[in-house]
Amino acid sequence: MANGKLIIISAPSGCGKSTIIGEIIKNADLKLEFSISATTRAPRRGEIDGVNYYFMSTSDFEDAIRNDELVEYEEVYAGYYYGTLKKEISRIQEAGKNVILDIDVKGGVNVKKKYGPDALSIFIKPPTIDTLRHRLLSRGTDSIEAINQRVDKAAYELTFADKFDRIVVNDILKDAISEVENIITDFIKD
Repeated sequence: MANGKLIIISAPSGCGKSTIIGEIIKNADLKLEFSISATTRAPRRGEIDGVNYYFMSTSDFEDAIRNDELVEYEEVYAGYYYGTLKKEISRIQEAGKNVILDIDVKGGVNVKKKYGPDALSIFIKPPTIDTLRHRLLSRGTDSIEAINQRVDKAAYELTFADKFDRIVVNDILKDAISEVENIITDFIKD
């Protein structure tokens, strides 16, 4: 029987999800361990199998799909899959830790459906779409076209917020981190 709990955190791109997760995972009281995703893409320089990702061949990933070995997955481009292996969640839970999943909005909804009350789903949202656009522009990493695509996708993804257990507005980062920590603390106490 698994001891740890499952926490799903999803957000549109640019909402601070990775920053929030990076901070809350430092809180030892929460006993969080980040779930390592599986992918069929090639490792980038410095990436290590089983640390950054579980790197799989396309045929092995498709076998895992057929054998129902994934909690969720998505084919991002033809033959390029990303997903969460059931055995990864079990590995963390059986070690008595709480699993933290950083997954896209649709994946978050699907995992919550599968796990029901055994999972906590948190949706991180920007105060406004204009705030999100400004944050993406201030990064200086994307073209205007790419930012417009991300903002359009974010507007669509925001329509899924009500399918999550909790919604946290990331207006002031330290407040959002604190709110997420408090939500998780309450959930793991049960």
